[in-house]
Amino acid sequence: MKNVREAVGIDVSKNTLDVQLHCKKEHKVFGNNKKGFEELEKWVLKQGLDPSEVIYCFENTGWYSIQLSFFLSAKKYFFVCENPIVIKRSIGLKREKSDKADAANIAHYAWLRREELKCTVPPSKKLLELQRMMSLREQLSKQIVSLKNVRKGMLTVVTAPSTDRTVVILDQSLAGLEKQLKKIEKEMEQLIASQKQMKHNYDLVLSVRGVGKILAIQLILHTHNFTRFMNARQFSAYCGLAPYPYQSGTSIKGKPKVHSISDKKMKSLINTCAVSAVQHDKELRAYYLRRIEEGKPKMLVLNIIRNKIIARAFAVIERGTPFVELNQFAA
Repeated sequence: MKNVREAVGIDVSKNTLDVQLHCKKEHKVFGNNKKGFEELEKWVLKQGLDPSEVIYCFENTGWYSIQLSFFLSAKKYFFVCENPIVIKRSIGLKREKSDKADAANIAHYAWLRREELKCTVPPSKKLLELQRMMSLREQLSKQIVSLKNVRKGMLTVVTAPSTDRTVVILDQSLAGLEKQLKKIEKEMEQLIASQKQMKHNYDLVLSVRGVGKILAIQLILHTHNFTRFMNARQFSAYCGLAPYPYQSGTSIKGKPKVHSISDKKMKSLINTCAVSAVQHDKELRAYYLRRIEEGKPKMLVLNIIRNKIIARAFAVIERGTPFVELNQFAA
């Protein structure tokens, strides 16, 4: 953004917003609610600044920052909801830790990068609703696994599981949780079906061999329905699957490696997808076995397959047609 006269750094917490004006060196605290957003807007405008010359910047803190994003987007203000790690690594060594200091650091970051930052586009409310459903499903899944482990441990000392009161209660709890899990999955599919473009992309991604319903939904959520990333390479880097060179001068000449900073959940899901694809996709299985016979490490080949699956998902979205196996056209 060019012609910026002020950078507004906002440190978002559950109940408050610590706001710092970088150039005017002023600080103020507002509530993290609609009333606080309106007071923040009035305070900034009272500084004699034109809205088109102000850049707002804050860290992505999940549910705490989403309402602020919607407010600024509705007002058509230029704002950046940045990854906290990016800001933290850009400010260098800092000894002080407070909400006021964090707001000042965020404002300083926005001011230094004012010409290269891009305005954030918040996800749609339907995507947020789908994300809430997915979060609930993950919690239910964790509880089911936890209770199953407890039940498994109890069976080592219980002689009659069908009459033991503790095991009976556990079985009833598991049945109820599994019923709720199926219900939330059905609700997610109905929500996707209510949005034409989301349903179209969902069906296209499901056509890729090895991609299941949960991974397809997670791809839609993490890519904001395939609008957040420009290409498959960017998303692979986000998931920690894209290898980068590792060398320096004449002493360090390591093999290309993936970066440790990544979305671990997506990486795990895509890994499961790759293992399934190797078993059920004839083309990928033949490729996997061929590279193993050539002496390539198994994890290296598996990572290539992970990237192939991501590339296929982005390809079907860009092309607008379902995935088709090449070997079905063989003579």
